[in-house]
Amino acid sequence: MIKVLIGDDHRIVREGLKQVLADAPDVSVLAEAASGPEVLAQVQALGGSAGLDLVLLDIAMPQQDGLEVLQILRRTHPTLPVLMLSTYPEKQYAVRCIKLGAGGYLNKSADPDDMVAAVRKVAAGGMYVTPDTAEALAAAMASAGRSGAAAQAVVAGVDALSHREYQVFRLLSMGHAVGEIGAQLKLASNTVSTYRARILEKTGTKNDVELALYAQRHSRSTPLR
Repeated sequence: MIKVLIGDDHRIVREGLKQVLADAPDVSVLAEAASGPEVLAQVQALGGSAGLDLVLLDIAMPQQDGLEVLQILRRTHPTLPVLMLSTYPEKQYAVRCIKLGAGGYLNKSADPDDMVAAVRKVAAGGMYVTPDTAEALAAAMASAGRSGAAAQAVVAGVDALSHREYQVFRLLSMGHAVGEIGAQLKLASNTVSTYRARILEKTGTKNDVELALYAQRHSRSTPLR
């Protein structure tokens, strides 16, 4: 029996996932969580890989997003497989998730049969990769090979960003002001400013102009991320 923990902040999504997985006789949902800290607490309570076979984890989680939780789980429970789940396009986030240690990336619109197949494969220690994800990974690897150490440093800086920081990074690099970003992401302006400061620190840039140039280098080194 594959023992699964579902981490998603929307109850209707968790119920839908449980219904899909209930049709698989070899899969059992042991627990669910609605926030990043809850996921970590549930994993700890269940004994990590001793009590779980898979964490099915949404990217957009409150308090600690899925990418942050994934990185923590890789440090604290390195043998516990994690399958990332999101509404975001695979070419935007799949490569990031896999680089950070996820066993796969699945869009929430995936066919139920594909969902069950992904759960089985990742729980068994394999890597679940859709054609779109495979294309994005191949492009990222090819670009890294061509670009050398400078591109690797750029990618490393972006990979250090949390999900929300990455959203703000993309909007800042497109020339949006802090107030505009706050309105779009439904965040207070001072919160966006805090994210901006973290982004500048993690990317080693000093202002929005340097950040825009950094983003251009990033897009060239990993065009399909």
